[in-house]
Amino acid sequence: MATLTEPSVALATHHSWVGNRQVEGRAGTRPAVNPATGRPFAQASLLDAGQASAAVAAARAAFPAWSGLSFTERGRHLSKLRQAVLEDADALVELIAREQGKPVAEAHAVEVFPGMEALKHLALHAEDLLREEELESPVLLLAHQRSSLLYTPLGVILIITPWNYPFGISLTAVASALAAGNTVVLKPAPATTLIGLRIGELACRARLPDGVLNVVSVDDSLAPALVEDPRVAKIVFTGSVATGRKVMAGAAKNLTPLVLELGGKDPAVVCRDADLDRAARGIVWAAFVNAGQTCASVERVYVERPVAKAFLDRVVEQTKTLRMGEPTAPLVDVGPMSLERQRRIVEEHVEDARARGAKVLTGGTRPDGPGYFYPPTVLTDVDHTMRVMREETFGPVLPVMVVDSLEEAIRLANDSDFGLTASGWTRDAATAVRLQRELQAGLVTINDHLTCYAQPVAPWGGIKHSGFGRTHGKAGLREMVQVKYVSRDPSRRPAPWWYPYDEEYGRIWGTFNRAFHASSVWVRIRNQLAQARFKRFWRRANLPGVLMNLDKLF
Repeated sequence: MATLTEPSVALATHHSWVGNRQVEGRAGTRPAVNPATGRPFAQASLLDAGQASAAVAAARAAFPAWSGLSFTERGRHLSKLRQAVLEDADALVELIAREQGKPVAEAHAVEVFPGMEALKHLALHAEDLLREEELESPVLLLAHQRSSLLYTPLGVILIITPWNYPFGISLTAVASALAAGNTVVLKPAPATTLIGLRIGELACRARLPDGVLNVVSVDDSLAPALVEDPRVAKIVFTGSVATGRKVMAGAAKNLTPLVLELGGKDPAVVCRDADLDRAARGIVWAAFVNAGQTCASVERVYVERPVAKAFLDRVVEQTKTLRMGEPTAPLVDVGPMSLERQRRIVEEHVEDARARGAKVLTGGTRPDGPGYFYPPTVLTDVDHTMRVMREETFGPVLPVMVVDSLEEAIRLANDSDFGLTASGWTRDAATAVRLQRELQAGLVTINDHLTCYAQPVAPWGGIKHSGFGRTHGKAGLREMVQVKYVSRDPSRRPAPWWYPYDEEYGRIWGTFNRAFHASSVWVRIRNQLAQARFKRFWRRANLPGVLMNLDKLF
């Protein structure tokens, strides 16, 4: 394993972006630490409370003009931002490798590529996805009205993002918010602040209007003030369950709506008819990409007994070929973990499993030397009494449990507090359909895992403790808007239900109810014809509209 050390030089200081201008924070600085060395290589200045509040004010001030642009105009801005990302891609992935720990090639694939795809998709298709929808009323008395649904921007969106995918998750959420006509305050994770600040710099290069995207570096003690700011229209949070609960409690003070993506304990089910070579290669990648620090990584495998040994042999063989090292070096598959505290959690899970009878087939011991490295580790003889099978490990550990049937595999896969993604591995179409229907998760894939995040039309989000709401796709874009029902009545007559309540009022409505809802068709027809004897009906009903929509009587 190759490692590098940071040179001893003065740390460059990076600042927040508010209204397309760099703002030096007045609340001190925070170091940016290279997880491959454990040493700082730069620092970020921290905004104080007043400066953070000014970022929300800048976003709010920019909202009227930005929301007033057409989809085509906003799409042009998103396309310019995509071009800025593309031009900066090589330097950007170097920063991701240095601050977060992904290998450079992997950062291109799982951070930059999905972000640019989201920008492209939304620039081209946001208008179609949020187009006004005309509605046809099924109610005869209201069928003459012209009704539709409008999707209108919310206002200022606060986006709080994690350290494991600091560019990809941030950029895709920002893209959805901006495409829908909102303005944004982005708060990146403390451990990957510089990557978040680079997004602000890219927005400035792309000449987004002032205040449309603001990126704030703040101490975590100031995060509750942002969450509780009444000027924030919605919060999109990605992170841990514990922090998600705090965000939800803070948002409740102003009834601020929110989207929560809180991680997972994602299962893979390997059926006895699976293509074992494909399953082993796909699951090993999905377990160890980003050193296993992925909310949707494979954290549990259930394999049917007849193919268990052959599958495990392939998994161990594939895992042993992975090259761990300094992420900016060439030919590295797995970099360091991003945080020392997360590496300790991984060690605790492995040791708990080992103490309860699990076998370590490869890996399982931290290497000597600097940095937060932990080797890709495969466990077997595991069960649900072990933390590694129930709690989110968030590291490069792949526990494999042998089961006797597909029914048992599905039952155990669903025996979890989480439900973000799941995958099934089979060559049988009927089995694939069963897995897609019965696995309890927000996203289920067959013979693949994780790639749905790079699919811009796929909604992203989970169930249970994995959170609620969606990002990505049509569902994610509509999280960024207010659904507004609008209606126009072209009639000149007063509506039949308006005042005054005269002597016919009660009788006519009793007749209406039987005319529309009686179980007997003859009773309905008799009461429909009875409307003709009421003067109120002739004076107030929209007779042309009624005649044009008589099909709704039946």
